[in-house]
Amino acid sequence: MNPHAAVHHTRVDGIPTLFAQAAGPMRAGLVFRVGIADETLGRAGLTHLIEHLALYRQGVADYHYNGATKAAFTHFHVEGAEHEIVAYLTGVCASLTDLPMDRLETEKEILRTEESRRDSGLLPLWRYGAQGYGLVSYPEWGVRTASAQDVWQWAQSWFTADNAVLWIAGEHIPAGLSLKLPAGDRRPMPAVTSALPTTPAYFSDGTGGVLLDAVVADTTAAWLYSGVLERELTRALRQEGGYSYTAASDFTSRRDGHALVTAFADSLPAKQDAVLGGFVDVLAGFQAGRIAQADLDAVRGRADGALAAPDTAARRLPGLAEDLLAGRPLRTADELRAELRAVTPADLHQVAVEAAGTALLQVPGGHSADWAGYTAAPVDSPYAVTGRRFAARDGDTALVMGDDGVSLTGRTANGSERAVTVHYRACAAVLSWPDGGRRLVGTDGLTVEVEPGLYGIDAHTMAALDAAVPPHAVVHLPPRQQPQPAARRPEPAATASGAAPARRTWGQRIGIFLLLSLAALLAFVALAWTVGGAGDPETGAGEYTILTCVLWAAVAGVGWPAVSMLRRPRTG
Repeated sequence: MNPHAAVHHTRVDGIPTLFAQAAGPMRAGLVFRVGIADETLGRAGLTHLIEHLALYRQGVADYHYNGATKAAFTHFHVEGAEHEIVAYLTGVCASLTDLPMDRLETEKEILRTEESRRDSGLLPLWRYGAQGYGLVSYPEWGVRTASAQDVWQWAQSWFTADNAVLWIAGEHIPAGLSLKLPAGDRRPMPAVTSALPTTPAYFSDGTGGVLLDAVVADTTAAWLYSGVLERELTRALRQEGGYSYTAASDFTSRRDGHALVTAFADSLPAKQDAVLGGFVDVLAGFQAGRIAQADLDAVRGRADGALAAPDTAARRLPGLAEDLLAGRPLRTADELRAELRAVTPADLHQVAVEAAGTALLQVPGGHSADWAGYTAAPVDSPYAVTGRRFAARDGDTALVMGDDGVSLTGRTANGSERAVTVHYRACAAVLSWPDGGRRLVGTDGLTVEVEPGLYGIDAHTMAALDAAVPPHAVVHLPPRQQPQPAARRPEPAATASGAAPARRTWGQRIGIFLLLSLAALLAFVALAWTVGGAGDPETGAGEYTILTCVLWAAVAGVGWPAVSMLRRPRTG
């Protein structure tokens, strides 16, 4: 074994520490077993906010440092000279025990700016719901209303010495490290939830390409399967079909014995059918065992080369720190290389079958994957609550306000009844606006919009709703210009907002009829003049042209408003 590839275990100030010898600038990191998946939707963003506050006092430095909040882990990492490493790690720990609360509101605004540029995708939401690992798909709604007390309690509970691992890559462990953190408990990994009654499943969203994720056992064979899948997708969709520019896959360990294999292929709108069909064909081929030995050898060769590189131990330290926090055995690079050599195409076939059984597919809007054996992910609930019914004033939907929850009911295009229900006990968040509007998000990811003005809900009923929802789930938002529902999952109504288009009033209908009639009459006159006016010897060419233009302009002036009214979304 290469002595420089070894990872040594020790402790610094009582914190478990992983050390690997490495040349060049020293690198180090402090990893905590806390992340977005440990939060609730109504308080989402607390961990990220603490990460920002802990780094504030570092200021602008000549060395590189940063932090990262992931689903189940938070990282603070640094690269620089030995004294810079010491200053950074000591400073982070000091800040975590004495956060700069005078900076709280400023960091909230910075996080909101960062969030405006972030696109975490919808696959986690549809797989896990509005809790646990699904929270990475949602905005950090808890940041806006987080108090100094909320932040301090979260930091004291999660950012502790017993819930941390230190890693260092360099010539030696630097002297003078002072990592003073409060005592606490090593936290277990987040619970894994599911919003999918059955898999494989699919949902339709967006105008882009095709995305897939699948939960598989965290094995070396699954790691190689991800690489082979990327090769075959690239070959089929880019090189042979010419349908995609980018076809890629990724393998992410969840550190709980399972991993996520994700894949993506982009597409122009005109090629979406071809990309979806080609994507599914590649997966079906792997399920049938059509996996080339040459592809496996190519992917294995790259992986083995990376593990044999001189800096392998240093590069693996952050992941090993996560494994240690998750209570997993730490495998050496040599053990991984031995596992790589033992993998066969038959092993990849087993992974392909496992992935097919847990697959979640995102297809472009307007498409489906029923034909490929995927089941549509649920966008409604199996039943509605019992309670008072409030019909939309100018629509086809109704809200049912019960003692145990709220349901939005309506009919599908074929006339069948549908309902979306959020129970108070399973309410992940309640967005609350000063104008009385509420948005209830269930832990399954389904959403119900409660607009008192649209449904004629009285103040007493709204007060009962506010008293019934969990207080920790309420997110108070600033005034809005107008209700803009933005549910991640479609509601049972004909629009994505959760309210069916309102019927036009009789006045609007009569106005459209009169405008269309007048436009038709003018069009007849204009057509008659266009055909017969040129042959009139008493009409000059200039007069003919001017009158023709005037008549057709009148047709457009009357007809266009009528057409616009027909195309415009109906309002109540």
